[in-house]
Amino acid sequence: MLNKVTWAEDRDYKTGSDNEPLQFYLDALCNSKTFDLLLGYFSSSAINLLSLGFANFIYSGGKMRAVINNVLSKEDKAAIEQGQNKESFSTVFNFEDIKSLHQSLDAYGKHFFECFAWLISNNKIEIKIIKPKGGKGISHYKSGVFSDGQNSISYKSSCNFTYYGFIENLEELECRLSWDDQRSKISVDKQIKDFEEIFSGNSENVEYLNINQIKSVIKNEFGDKNIEELLIQEKELLSKKDQIFSNPKIKKSINSAFEKIEKFEKKEMEPHFPRFDNKICEPRQYQKDAYLKWLKNNRKGLFAMATGTGKTITSLNCVLNDYKENNYYKFIVLVPTTALAKQWINETKHKFNFQDTIVCCSINNNWKNELKSVGKNIVFQRESNYAIVTTYATFKGNNFQTIFKDLFSNEFDRITIIADEAHTMGSQGFLKVLPNYLQKRIGLSATPERQFDDVGNTNLNEYFSVSEEEYTYEYNMKTAIENKILCKYYYHPKIVSLEQGEQDEYLKISKELSKFIDPETGRYRESDYVNNLLIRRKNIIHKASRKVNQLVSIIEEIGKENFKNAFIYVPEGIEVDYVENDDSDVNIENDNGRLIDQYISVLHDRFRLRMAKFTGETKNRDQIFEQFKSEKLDALLAMKCLDEGVDIPQTKYAIFCSSTGNPRQYVQRRGRVLRNFKGKESAIIYDLIVKPITDHTNTDEKLSKIEKNIFISELKRLVNFAVLSENKDSCLKKLENMCYDLDIDIYELANKELENYK
Repeated sequence: MLNKVTWAEDRDYKTGSDNEPLQFYLDALCNSKTFDLLLGYFSSSAINLLSLGFANFIYSGGKMRAVINNVLSKEDKAAIEQGQNKESFSTVFNFEDIKSLHQSLDAYGKHFFECFAWLISNNKIEIKIIKPKGGKGISHYKSGVFSDGQNSISYKSSCNFTYYGFIENLEELECRLSWDDQRSKISVDKQIKDFEEIFSGNSENVEYLNINQIKSVIKNEFGDKNIEELLIQEKELLSKKDQIFSNPKIKKSINSAFEKIEKFEKKEMEPHFPRFDNKICEPRQYQKDAYLKWLKNNRKGLFAMATGTGKTITSLNCVLNDYKENNYYKFIVLVPTTALAKQWINETKHKFNFQDTIVCCSINNNWKNELKSVGKNIVFQRESNYAIVTTYATFKGNNFQTIFKDLFSNEFDRITIIADEAHTMGSQGFLKVLPNYLQKRIGLSATPERQFDDVGNTNLNEYFSVSEEEYTYEYNMKTAIENKILCKYYYHPKIVSLEQGEQDEYLKISKELSKFIDPETGRYRESDYVNNLLIRRKNIIHKASRKVNQLVSIIEEIGKENFKNAFIYVPEGIEVDYVENDDSDVNIENDNGRLIDQYISVLHDRFRLRMAKFTGETKNRDQIFEQFKSEKLDALLAMKCLDEGVDIPQTKYAIFCSSTGNPRQYVQRRGRVLRNFKGKESAIIYDLIVKPITDHTNTDEKLSKIEKNIFISELKRLVNFAVLSENKDSCLKKLENMCYDLDIDIYELANKELENYK
C-alpha cells in the first residue's frame, strides 16, 4: 500500500539526487490500483521503461487513465487506434501470468505495441485526446495521481511521460501524500477533482479529439524540439535502460519491484479458485455450504446437484480447502468417458491450477509410466502433490489396480476420491473394485439414484455415508433457476401418432409380451426372448416415422432464420456400459447412423441448415464444438453423446425426438441447455411424445393396463419438465385430455412432482 512506502522525506525528486523521478514512478506503480495522468507529450516508451512497475500494477488489477495532447509517434497512434477500435490481435495476452505480462512490456518492439493496444482494448489503459479550445497551442500538463483505494499521491513534474523525460533530461517532481496533513489532503483532492472534470469530457476549456485527429510525428515536421523525444529508437531505449537500472540510487526500487514479481510468480504456481475475466473470485454460497456439509460428514459425501450448477467446481473447492489447510493435494477423479476426462483436466489443471495433474486412460498412451513415477515418489517418501483423472474402465482394469495398490498404499489415508456421475460406481461391475481403502470421498451426480437397482443404491449410500432420505448436499434445479444459476425455460410437448403399420406391429408385440407378465409382481419375467421383444417395441416408439415431420413443423414454427444454437436428440441405440468402456463409440448399431443421416438429409433439403452429427463414432468432437460455439453450425444432431460432459452454454434450443423414462438421461439433457450465457434470457425445449394406442387396446383390459403403465413412465418426464417451466399451465392443459382417456390425473402428478422440491 502507498503509505507503507518510504517516500522522499522532502517529497521532492530530482535527476541526479538521492531520489530520482524514476524511483517515484516505480514505487507508486507497484503499490497502486489506479494511475491518472494529465500529460503534454506521451510516449509508450515510458511504459516500457517502467515495465517492472507496470507489470505489477496491471497484474494487481490496476487501471491507468491518461489525458494526452494530439501529437504522437506513428507507432503509438496505431496502437491506440487498434486498441480503441477493439481490433483483433495476433497474440492473446494473459494478465494472470505475471512473467508473460512483464516480458511483453519489457521487450520494445512489435510485441510491445500489440500488448499496449491489448491493454487499451481491455480497458486497462484509457486515453482521452485534447487540445486547447480555440487556441493554437497544445495540452502541456505534467501531473498525475496514484491511488491504492484508500490513500492517494498527487504530483506535478517538469518531465513528460516519455523515455527522454525519465532518462535523458534533468527533471524534477514534487509530490503530496493525502495522509501527510490537511493541506496535502486538500491539494490531492483538488488534483483528483481537476482530472475528473477533464477526463469526464465536461471541461469547457478543452476540445476533445478522436484518434484519427492525432498528428503522427515525422521528424523535423514540427518546430517544437521536444517532438524528438517521441521518436525513440528501439536499440537506443534498450541500451539506456540497462545503464539507468544499474544506478545504485534506483536499484532499491528495482529490487523491490522484482521481489513483488517473484512473489506473484510463486503465487501463480499455487492452486486457487478459478478466476473469471481476470478477477479473483470465490465459491458461491451453496458451494461453500456443500464443503461444510462434507466436513461435517467426516469428509464423505454425495452431492446431488442439478446439471449446470457447478458440481466439478464444488468438489474441487473441497480439495482446494483441504490444500489450504494441509499444504498438499492428493486426489483422484473417476469419470465415465474420455470426453469428461478432458473436461476435468481443463478444470483441474488450468482453472484450479493443480499443476501436478495426470490423466490415466486411452487418451494418454504413457499413463502407466506417469502413474508409476508419482507412485515411486510415495515409496521413497518424497513429498509430492498429484491429481489423477481416470475413467471408471481404466480404474477397474488390472494395470491401474496393480500400480495404485502397490505404490500408493502409504498415502491411502490422505487421498480424496471424487466420483463424477457417481451412480456408475453402483454397478455390479464396479462394486468389485470399490475403493473402500480411500476414506475421503465425494460423489457427484444430478441423479444419484440407480433405476431398478436397490443393491447398487444401498452400496452407494453406504460408501458415501448417506441415507436414502437425504444426500450430503442437494442443490436442485428449481432452486438453481430461482437463483439464476440456470436460466428459465419454456417447455413444449408435441404429440406424435404412429403410422398404421407401426401401430399394428406395436400391438402384435404387446400381445405377445402380455403372455409373460408375472401375476404376483406385475412385471415381465426375465428372459432373453422378453428382453428382445421389449427392445423391438421400444424401437417402434423411438423411431416413429412421423417424428421427422413433427421436427420439420417445429423448425417452421421457430423460423429458419431464428433456428440457431440447437441440440437435436435423435433416437439412439445401445446404452454404453462405462464401467467396461471409457469411450462412447462402442456397440453402436449400424442403423443408428442411417437414422441420424436421414434426419440431417431432411433438414438440409428443407431448410439448408448448417449441421453436424455427434455420435459415438465422431472423432473430431473438439472441432465440431468450436464450430458450434462460433455459430458456424446451426445445430448438432446427437444420440447419447451430448448427455454427459458437454458444456456449450450458448445452446438455446433442445429438441428431444427420442427420450427414455430414465431420469438420468432427461435431467442431463435439460441441464445442457439451461446454462447461462450472455444475451441468453431463456431456453426452449421441445419434446416429442408418441400417443398411446388407447383406441386399439381399450377392449383388452390387460393391454390397456400395459399402455397406461408405459405412458405413466413417459409422463414422469413430461411432468418433471413442465412443473419448472415458465409455461407450466399451458403444458399441463395440453396433456389433460390424453391423460383423461387413460384415467390419469395430470394435476395430481404435477403436485407430487413439486413436492420433491420443497
